[in-house]
Amino acid sequence: SDPEEVALPNPGDYHFRQNGEAHYNDPRGMAELQVAARTGGSAAYEEYVRTQVAASRAASIRGLLDFRSDVPPVPLDEVEAAKEIVKRFCTGAMSLGSISPETHESLAVAMNQLGGKSNTGEGGEDPRRFADSRRSSIKQVASGRFGVTSDYLTNADEIQIKMAQGAKPGEGGELPGYKVTDLIAKTRGTTPGVGLISPPPHHDIYSIE
Repeated sequence: SDPEEVALPNPGDYHFRQNGEAHYNDPRGMAELQVAARTGGSAAYEEYVRTQVAASRAASIRGLLDFRSDVPPVPLDEVEAAKEIVKRFCTGAMSLGSISPETHESLAVAMNQLGGKSNTGEGGEDPRRFADSRRSSIKQVASGRFGVTSDYLTNADEIQIKMAQGAKPGEGGELPGYKVTDLIAKTRGTTPGVGLISPPPHHDIYSIE
């Protein structure tokens, strides 16, 4: 029989599918964001914002809420200042290697200027960053080959150790060899050009190898 005749429908629960389940991030919005980032164009960014607002209304509880106009507003002197609110902001954990050194450092500088916290991810951090504005406050722990040293740990305000993250199909935590530059290899305590991968059978605890 024709495989297409017996294939189960994919409603897009996990991956975007046209006319499928609504997702907060969809291809159109991501495309507009990329155009805005590459060109600095405000029109593309406004379109990205518009798609995100529409997505939020379709895919989140927050999108179902609205401001009430039948109650008196809170006096401004009772509202926490923005400069205090941003001190609770934290970036997501993105490893050096999964993003470029420039991006990794820029996130740290930005959060330090705000008073918030950036997160190294599992890829370690260049020790030269420990004493300047590029230092990440949150440091994740994996194994020694991922750059965990005593200096790394003592230069953290917060240490994250992920356990019981859940089993993953196939191999987890892979960084292809061509991405393992001299800087990344030195930071992770490994060899340039050699791929890094979280070895089985430890996918159930993943980071703690």
